[in-house]
Amino acid sequence: MSTKTEVSLIVEKNWCKGCGICVAFCPKNVLEIKNGKVNIRDLEACIQCGQCELRCPDFAIYLGGK
Repeated sequence: MSTKTEVSLIVEKNWCKGCGICVAFCPKNVLEIKNGKVNIRDLEACIQCGQCELRCPDFAIYLGGK
């Protein structure tokens, strides 16, 4: 039996250069670029795959939590 672990998506806006790589690789369209920075559009849709964290060249977005 598998349950979804409580995880949050953390964005370090000061580190984000707005390249959009994380947005492009997100399979569930959780992210968007807004005002030149990444923005979490729909956290409920996040499947915690980690693609955003893996692909971000600036380490500006990552999964955190339990």
